[in-house]
Amino acid sequence: MKTLLIFNDAPYGSERTYNGARLAGALSRLAEDQVRIFLIGDAASAAHSGQKVPAGFYNLELMLGGAVRHGAEIGVCGTCMDARGIQETSLLAGAHRSTLDELAQWTAWADKVLVF
Repeated sequence: MKTLLIFNDAPYGSERTYNGARLAGALSRLAEDQVRIFLIGDAASAAHSGQKVPAGFYNLELMLGGAVRHGAEIGVCGTCMDARGIQETSLLAGAHRSTLDELAQWTAWADKVLVF
């Protein structure tokens, strides 16, 4: 199964991106699944490396990094990165600056598209 997950919300403040990252991690651990994650809008900040969160709080950088270690690909909207002052060099390992053209290609590639 090929699954594309699209995240829209900020990494913290609501649990939508958190729950999407949980599902992405679980899907990426299934041997028969291929997972791609696209971060757009405020979700672009979820791929920023060096996140510091309070003790006992979830960390989106670590969660997304776990999905990458299990083969997931992460694209981050370049326009959204620019609007938030995020440099490609500050993205977590395994994430890359992306485009809406790539999102369109990934959407056509996927068997399922899930939006958070």
